[in-house]
Amino acid sequence: MTTSDSLLASPAGSRSSADEAARRFLAAADAATGLLRLATAGSVDDGKSTLVGRLLFDSKSILRDQLAAVERVSLDRGLTHADLALLTDGLRAEREQGITIDVAYRYFATARRSFILADCPGHVQYTRNTVTGVSTADVVVLLVDARHGVLEQTRRHLAVSALLGAPHVVVAVNKIDLVGFSAEVYARIAEQVEHVAASLGVADVRALPTSALEGDNVVDRSQRTPFYDGPSLLELLETLPAGSTRADHAFRLPVQLVIRPQGAAADGLTDYRGYAGRVGAGTVRVGDEVVILPSGRHTAVTGINLGDRPLEVARVGQSVALELADDIDIARGDVIAGPDDVPDLVREISAHVAWLSERPLHVRDRVLVQHGTRTVRALVAGIEGVLDLDDLTVSPATALELNDIGGVHLRLAEPLPAADYASSRADGAFLLIDPQDGWTLAAGMIGTVGTAGSAVRVPARTPAPHDEGARP
Repeated sequence: MTTSDSLLASPAGSRSSADEAARRFLAAADAATGLLRLATAGSVDDGKSTLVGRLLFDSKSILRDQLAAVERVSLDRGLTHADLALLTDGLRAEREQGITIDVAYRYFATARRSFILADCPGHVQYTRNTVTGVSTADVVVLLVDARHGVLEQTRRHLAVSALLGAPHVVVAVNKIDLVGFSAEVYARIAEQVEHVAASLGVADVRALPTSALEGDNVVDRSQRTPFYDGPSLLELLETLPAGSTRADHAFRLPVQLVIRPQGAAADGLTDYRGYAGRVGAGTVRVGDEVVILPSGRHTAVTGINLGDRPLEVARVGQSVALELADDIDIARGDVIAGPDDVPDLVREISAHVAWLSERPLHVRDRVLVQHGTRTVRALVAGIEGVLDLDDLTVSPATALELNDIGGVHLRLAEPLPAADYASSRADGAFLLIDPQDGWTLAAGMIGTVGTAGSAVRVPARTPAPHDEGARP
């Protein structure tokens, strides 16, 4: 069925169906089970926005007025069918140019699962936006135009997916209808993708032939691709295991704000002190022991508040304020962590970075490293090479340019509680910032921490000044 045919028959735009989709989504999110975060990526005109529009349309996750607006704009452009890409191309300038610039976030839900989706831009100069979308994704849906095959941008997005540790990559060989549903074309591209993915160390990659415009293998399996006997894209997304939500990792809460009510607000709360932040990993319960970094002081959680609501447990993604048993000097940028698997305090790191700035990076440049809520000064001690996207080798480099993926060695002015990104996203991710104007320069993933003598291990138990180690 074509898009124009299905528009006449589908109740997708009804308010009740949209409300039901929202209800299913929120129910799944509240239960913290089954929610999948996905990002789409690919080169220009691979059909990403159309694919996202197809998923939204066929899952009945759009409102009637949205659908009417898409049909009206499509007719104004002289199209004979609704351009589903308009459902995600949010900015007027983008629509006029026919490209997506920002990362468009949407949600949709089926009877089996709820999704948060980031539609990332395809232009090379907007790779920085793709890094943003992929950084939190459980699944990256990478589109490849069947007419063009694997391009440099395809390899770049696979490299970004590998560096950011995306658990799954699904490659949609799109516009398969424009090559006559050719089994040979599909097989050749799938083999190329698997080779590149294996070279880069992508954890799990799967391919399928699709036509986002016609709907083949997007929601329903197509009869026009007999050479492919796997699930449709939506069926695959409904059954893929969600990547690590960091719920099972050691607890981390970077402190964003120390709350001490003053003035009229302090009435009855003169002794209150709360440490507010967003839980980056793990869970914490009232009564749990925690360690404060970088001081190494141990204490216990006596209260957890979400707004004005007390909680017994705080989970990943919740913004809460913790109350602690001991009066410890804690400031913004400190980390409240579980007592097990505490990261070392390091002054040197080697990392992979996706360079996002038009300003090149050179050895001995001074930058700021933002790690959680803490920002420290750093010196670029070395550039350890840049990834060549043609042959997937690392070449020597004296500088990093826009969209380069390379290695750097950084010396920090102050110690950070850090670990390699592969073992902990919460401890291993950081940003590089220009100290002059505050612009984001790069997204970084720590590979190794410290050099001989540069890492300090946090002691297993350092009593707070007045508890004398007596806490059980």
